[in-house]
Amino acid sequence: MVRTKQSRGTRRGATLLFLHLLMAVYSCSSLFSKTAARYSFTDIHFLLCYAGMIGVLGIYAIGWQQVIKRIPLTSAYAHRAVTVVWGIVWGVLFFGEKVSSGKLLGAAMILAGIVLYARADFQQESENEPTEVSQ
Repeated sequence: MVRTKQSRGTRRGATLLFLHLLMAVYSCSSLFSKTAARYSFTDIHFLLCYAGMIGVLGIYAIGWQQVIKRIPLTSAYAHRAVTVVWGIVWGVLFFGEKVSSGKLLGAAMILAGIVLYARADFQQESENEPTEVSQ
C-alpha cells in the first residue's frame, strides 16, 4: 500500500474536522447544564437536562478516544480551545447573551492560535515522514 503526503493530509483534515464537530457537541453539555440550573434539583426538567448533559459527555468521550488514536494528544488538546468560541455562539443563540468587541477579539485570537498551531504541527509532521510508504 502506498500512502502519499496528500492522502495523509486528507485523513488528518478529516480527523480535525471531526474533532471540531466533536468540540461543538462537547460544548452542548454547557447548554444542558445552564438550562438545568433554572430548575430545582427535584424538578423533572432538571433531571432531563442533567441526563442530556451526561449523554452528550458520553458521546464526546467515545469520539475523543477516536480522535486521539489518529492525532497526537498535544494537537488534540490545542483544538479544545474552540469550545470557548462555541460557548459564545450558544450563549447568543440560546440565552440571548450579548457579545462585546472584546469577546469577538478573544474568539478571533483563539481561532488564529488554533490555525497557527495546526499548521505548525502539520508542517513538522510532514518534514518527519517519508513521502511514500510501501507495504
